[in-house]
Amino acid sequence: MGRILKTFHWKDWVYLVLSVGFIVLQVWLDLLLPDYTKKILEYAMTGMPMGEIWKQGGIMLACALGSAASSVIVGYFAARIASAAAFRLRSRVFDKVESFSMEEINKFSTASLITRTTNDITQVQMLIAMGLQMIVKAPILAVWAIVKISSRQWQWSVVVAVAVILLVLMFAFILLVVVPKFKKIQSMTDDMNSVTRENLTGVRVVRAYNAEAYQEEKFAGANERLTKTQLFTSRAMAIMSPFLTVLISGISLAIYWVGAYLIDALPTAAERGDVYTQMITFSSYAMQIIMAFMMLAMIFVILPRALVSLRRIGEVLNTEAKITDGTLTEAPEGSPVGTVEFRNVSFKYPDASEYVLRDMSFKAERGQTVAFIGSTGSGKSTAINLVPRFYDATEGEVLVDGVNVKDYTLAALRDKIGYVPQRAVMFSGTVESNVTYGEKAGLEYSEEGVKEAVRIAQGQEFVEEKEDGYKAHVAQGGTNFSGGQKQRLAIARAVYRRPEIYIFDDSFSALDYKTDKQLRTALREETGGATSLIVAQRIGTIRDADLIVVLDEGKVVGKGTHDELMQNCGVYREIAYSQLSEEELAGMHGEVTVNE
Repeated sequence: MGRILKTFHWKDWVYLVLSVGFIVLQVWLDLLLPDYTKKILEYAMTGMPMGEIWKQGGIMLACALGSAASSVIVGYFAARIASAAAFRLRSRVFDKVESFSMEEINKFSTASLITRTTNDITQVQMLIAMGLQMIVKAPILAVWAIVKISSRQWQWSVVVAVAVILLVLMFAFILLVVVPKFKKIQSMTDDMNSVTRENLTGVRVVRAYNAEAYQEEKFAGANERLTKTQLFTSRAMAIMSPFLTVLISGISLAIYWVGAYLIDALPTAAERGDVYTQMITFSSYAMQIIMAFMMLAMIFVILPRALVSLRRIGEVLNTEAKITDGTLTEAPEGSPVGTVEFRNVSFKYPDASEYVLRDMSFKAERGQTVAFIGSTGSGKSTAINLVPRFYDATEGEVLVDGVNVKDYTLAALRDKIGYVPQRAVMFSGTVESNVTYGEKAGLEYSEEGVKEAVRIAQGQEFVEEKEDGYKAHVAQGGTNFSGGQKQRLAIARAVYRRPEIYIFDDSFSALDYKTDKQLRTALREETGGATSLIVAQRIGTIRDADLIVVLDEGKVVGKGTHDELMQNCGVYREIAYSQLSEEELAGMHGEVTVNE
């Protein structure tokens, strides 16, 4: 709860104090009603004029209306406080997730982080909204009502005490049996969201392999586990309603039965009348006490899940990002610009025993193109992901402009880089908003810059064919564009930033050979002063690179130009001959084609 209170602003504290004040007022007015009921009964029994009875009834009505108005005001304040707290908590969780490296994101999983940012915070919001009204009101109402009845007949007090003990036993059952199940529900919700997300993002593969039945079975399993647990908790909580109904009816019956016994034992009508009015008043106060415990029971319905949600939110907020800002916003004066260097870099994923990269060293000078090639899983993408610090090297140093990447602020480091991922990512919006996506110090919007970037990325033709051109709509995930079109727009996004260093993580795989060659030629001509790091599978894409780094099982097994590697690197030759014939490889500057 301390984490929730930390999100409160001074206005929230003012609303909270006002809410408590109005709750006290509401309880006071509610507890006045039985007193006026007693007066009306006494006036009616003693033959008082109707005017006096109407007067007491009017005061009683005013108390009821005042209580209702106080309740509405408290509800308004509680809603404001809950919404504001949820807004800030949601923002803090989102900002925290934004600071996470891939290590922390993988630790929680994407589906779980989405659930924690949405469903879990909604549970906390409900707790605040209802809790301010009930957790505060229930004990005040119960204690005040007990004080009011403490001077009445002890037999009635015993009846109320027995009812309270039964309520406490019911709450103990909920705590011991039901709450542990609530803790499982949130993790099961994560699992179901994960299965759903996996199915929707991979829907094409699912349909292509006729795997709908398998996915349905997988979803049904997660759904059944969640449903069974929810049914158990719902059935257990459902016991509360009939239990409370029986308890309320039972306590009323017991009070009247005890009252009848006491009245029957009294000799005079006046004494019997006094006990009768006390019985009616006591019954009203007893109902107030039971209502207080019913409010606590309602809190018990949402409290377990909210506490679990709060713990899950706390896990995210308490997780420290492993990759943190350095202090430099730019390289020291005189440092080489546009250089990337690996010095004896080794890397292994968190909690893994085997290294993905081992003792990797190379240097890319300004304007050079350095390519990485190797079999699947050899560590190519992992290596270039160390440059923008998606991960940090386990051993060794990664230097940009002669400075260890860990010494830069993350914003300054990434301002130097134009990154194109393996899987082109498009955001809902327009072609223009996707090309200009993100921020960079000193970079201002330029319509001509957008067109130029798209032209260099060989996307001008298909973009200008669109009805709205550069303002054409892009659906979420770019589903209204082909794979090759998305790759070219992703490349245009990197070009628009005019970075010192380009990183292409197998970013030409969806392009045909002709477009691939045209794009690489345009990049060389238009961005000649920038350094390029390219991960590729095709020899044709990288054969003209200034330096080719060949990786095999995380180790550098060859470095050099295409000609050098063909002479002295068996792994590279094997890859080359698996793609091209000897005649094609012999034509160093000829058109690259594929063996039929």
